[in-house]
Amino acid sequence: METIDIKEMLDYFKSKLSIIILITAIVGIMGCLYGAFIQVPKYQSSSTILLIGGSSNESSLTYNDVSLNKNLVGTYSEIVKSKRVLNQVIDNLNLDYNYGKLYGMINVSSVSNTELIKITVTDTDRKKAMDITNETANVFAKEIPELYNISNVNILDEAEEATSPSNVNVLKQSIIFIMVGLVLGLGVVFLIYYFDRTIKSSEQVETKLGLPVLGTVQEYKKADR
Repeated sequence: METIDIKEMLDYFKSKLSIIILITAIVGIMGCLYGAFIQVPKYQSSSTILLIGGSSNESSLTYNDVSLNKNLVGTYSEIVKSKRVLNQVIDNLNLDYNYGKLYGMINVSSVSNTELIKITVTDTDRKKAMDITNETANVFAKEIPELYNISNVNILDEAEEATSPSNVNVLKQSIIFIMVGLVLGLGVVFLIYYFDRTIKSSEQVETKLGLPVLGTVQEYKKADR
């Protein structure tokens, strides 16, 4: 396997610096243009649900209630995305989505060791994302008493209309694309160097051909008149 002279390779990279800069600039500009003009912005709205209290006949909160609610967080998170809940949301808001599409737009997460459930909806329409989030929370809160015969769901925070896209960050994306362009540029130059079989110095003649160098001729540049 042919060995690579690090110093020689670095000198070669320096000689091809313009190619590296050009590729980096092109990829960076493409990333900036994509984020600013091509990428479809998506908006997120979130609502927080608090599980508290026991059965509807109890007015005080007990330790057993807290333990029960913590155990139900995982189950409730799945119920939020069930057909029973989401199909009602589709009907109530007259959405042109099917269950599968709406299911993919909703993310339900629970805060570890708490009684909190967070519902987040992502949509290209910021108002629709807010409406779907709030309606999902409301339908879920109405369904739980029927399913479990307990009323322990309270909406802590209602969703608000997003002010900026959640998937577009031109500065961050531009930096990422610039780094990708730099790596790509270095990779291209390395491949050119690796497959370049031309002799670039007298030392290479001795190393690759095994022949002694008797003398060298300096490059002559004709002076401008």
